[in-house]
Amino acid sequence: MAVVDVHRFAESITCHAWSPDHSMVAFCPNNNEVHIYKSVQDQWERLHVLEKHDQIVSGIDWSSKSNKIVTVSHDRNSYVWSLEGGEWVPTLVILRLNRAALCVQWSPKENKFAVGSGAKTVCICYYEQENNWWVSKLIRKRHESSVTSVAWHPNNVRAINTTSCTSILLATTSTDGKCRVFSTFIKGVDVKDPKAGSPAESKFGEQILQLDLSYSWAFGVKWSPSGNTLAYVGHSSMIYFVDDVGPSPLAQSVAFRDLPLRDVLFISEKMVIGVGYDTNPMVFAADDTGIWSFVRYIGEKKAVSSGSSYSSQFSEAFTKFYGQSKATTANDGSESSKSRGGVHDNCINSVVPLSKAGSPKVMRFSTSGLDGKIAIWDLENMQEELGHQF
Repeated sequence: MAVVDVHRFAESITCHAWSPDHSMVAFCPNNNEVHIYKSVQDQWERLHVLEKHDQIVSGIDWSSKSNKIVTVSHDRNSYVWSLEGGEWVPTLVILRLNRAALCVQWSPKENKFAVGSGAKTVCICYYEQENNWWVSKLIRKRHESSVTSVAWHPNNVRAINTTSCTSILLATTSTDGKCRVFSTFIKGVDVKDPKAGSPAESKFGEQILQLDLSYSWAFGVKWSPSGNTLAYVGHSSMIYFVDDVGPSPLAQSVAFRDLPLRDVLFISEKMVIGVGYDTNPMVFAADDTGIWSFVRYIGEKKAVSSGSSYSSQFSEAFTKFYGQSKATTANDGSESSKSRGGVHDNCINSVVPLSKAGSPKVMRFSTSGLDGKIAIWDLENMQEELGHQF
């Protein structure tokens, strides 16, 4: 089985992140705290509890170079935590939000981080050395609803398939169903490439691309390791892949018959892991012609046939809905869990790579869910099952 370690840390986990050496994990146990655990002789020991937020912590990211933790919360605040003398010391970030902060991610250079919010805005935060604090610039009036996820382009420098400038790209998804790509160039923080064009062509907040592929809430946007492909998911059990991001993108939509996804992770250029309400990670892959499709589940006993007919899918779906009440009453829901054979017992809300930044392949990753578990998955012994795309 691909899972190598599972531990239940709390009743429910909102989000999690790993230290640079992957020896410690920080997570929110669905409250206003962040707990930091370390693995010692195959046992998890709690080392620190970060208490500064007033409401649920909705996003955590741990920088791999500077060893700083950034947290955001529904209390509309963000803190950058630095380890000083064995204690984590918080620094307040000025977000200027009137709604909850929902997600956060460090840029690859770690000179900035992005915060998505329920205020229909994205905060690009950077450190002002003169004033010794973190400030933010806001991308306003671009989203029509809450920003659910953010993802920096992996090179943090150059726009793809654009001749304009060295834009620093950020992709976002929103509950308005759209995925967008923005330039986040900040004078004095980012350095322009003189080969790319005139500085005036790269403005902060400039929208490079808007994708209207989803007709439902959109979540979990990610870039491929090269930055040539973008993937995100919709709440209508759809996953979207966009190649050649730029003026003429090539988009694909893949529908699947199971519950919606919440987050995705590229493990290679042609393979993606999706996690969500189905409680089992799903594998999607592109063939030699670039066509993406669903491959299989990870960590599930039963195999899914790709050649099942529409009538059988409809019959199975009808049985699920019609017979759910009786099955739940008779078996108290336990039989359904056993038949699927999943590691998680509830929605998986995040997937995090356990590899070095910039690595072309992700052999290990972790998932956390509303069941309070964090699971570590190893794909080393699954290469034959996953196929040549891996």
